[in-house]
Parts: sequence; C-alpha cells; structure tokens
Amino acid sequence: MKKLIFIMAGLIIMSVISAQSLDEIVKKYTEANKLDHVASLKTIKITGNMSMMGMEMPMVMFMKNPNKIKLVTTFNGQDMIQAFDGEKGYVVSPMTGSTDPVEMTPEQVNQTLRSCMFQNFMNSYLKNGQLALAGEENVNDKPAYKIKATIEGGAVIDMFIDKSSYFLVKTSTTTSMNGMTVTMDSYLSDYTDTSGVMIPMKTSNSAQGMDILINFTKVEVDVPMQDSIFKIK
Repeated sequence: MKKLIFIMAGLIIMSVISAQSLDEIVKKYTEANKLDHVASLKTIKITGNMSMMGMEMPMVMFMKNPNKIKLVTTFNGQDMIQAFDGEKGYVVSPMTGSTDPVEMTPEQVNQTLRSCMFQNFMNSYLKNGQLALAGEENVNDKPAYKIKATIEGGAVIDMFIDKSSYFLVKTSTTTSMNGMTVTMDSYLSDYTDTSGVMIPMKTSNSAQGMDILINFTKVEVDVPMQDSIFKIK
C-alpha cells in the first residue's frame, strides 16, 4: 500500500510539473510573439505569393479585429477566395468550374479562423485543456518543445516551439479527409517584426507528396479596411 501511495504521489507531482512547464511555455510564446499587442490592433493586411507545382500565385490576406478574415489567391486571372465576415464563412473556387460562393462548414470556419492573428489560440487551447506537453525534438537542428493540441473535429496538431526564441517553427497536422488520414508538415521561418507584429515571412508545407511554399512580402498594420471587404457578393 505504501508503494502504491508513493507511485500515485509521484504521478501527481509529475502531472503538476508538466502543467506548470506548459503554462510557462505558452506564456513565453505569447510574449515573444507580442500577442497581447496584436490583440489591440484594428487591422492587418499581408501580401505575398504561393508557389506549388511550378506555379506562382499572388495572394493577399485581410484581417480585421476581432474575427473578420479574407484570403484571396489569384490563379490564371481568377480569384480563389476564403472569407469569414464575422457571422458566416464562404469559399469561391473557380477551379471547380463555378464562381458562386459556397458556405463553409463549421469545421472549415474553425480552420480559417485559426489564421486570424488577433486571437491567441495557443492560450485558448491551454485554458480549455486541449494542450499536452509531448517532450522535445530538434527542428532544423535546434531544440524545440513539442506540444500536442487536440482541436475541434478531433484533428491533432503537433506544434514545435523553439526553445531559444519561443517562436512556432513547425506544425504537423493530422486530420481525416475523404476517409483518409492526411498529415501536413509546415515549417515557419524568417520571423519579422512589423509595427509589433511578429510574422514568419516564409512557410514551407508538405502533404501527400505535394510541396507548397508561402512567401509574405509585405505586412501593413492598422490600414483602413471596410467591413464590405469581407462580404461575398
């Protein structure tokens, strides 16, 4: 019985230590990325391009506090649009043969909103008990904390926080798509401070043998932005 009590006490202590460590990591992540400052901003506009399969596509992202977001990617003169106007989300995808807007599913809305920089999702996941500290791994030959997040819809995201900078340097997302389990690895780099907004200017994504490179070229903060931008006509 004594041995069992000691084992139980040890497990409780280890649990508390892990929780405290996770709290500290999220706190330092929040500070390093200046997320409290970002939450006070009105708008963010990001311009860049996406490269895949030898094609380069211009893109622009509009964000307005607290949760309006719109991403426009141009391919062959046609705009692919993902937008959330604060109430509903819409997708316009000419590549499917139609330019009519299609309303997003709740899962698609959640996925889109995770790109909205005004929300500190890492802290929200922590408060909701959706995070677990899963040890350490090297990313690009540098040690990083591995944090596992179980999010809406049961998808799992492994997030790697650099131990020195406390920047997010890698994510590995596992989800179900058309009955198949799909994993996407993303590497984030070239962090730049623009008016107190820390943004990885380069993201390299890999999934199912397809590589997608996203380069941001310009970040604008608190630029005028009408609500009509986010409406799909």
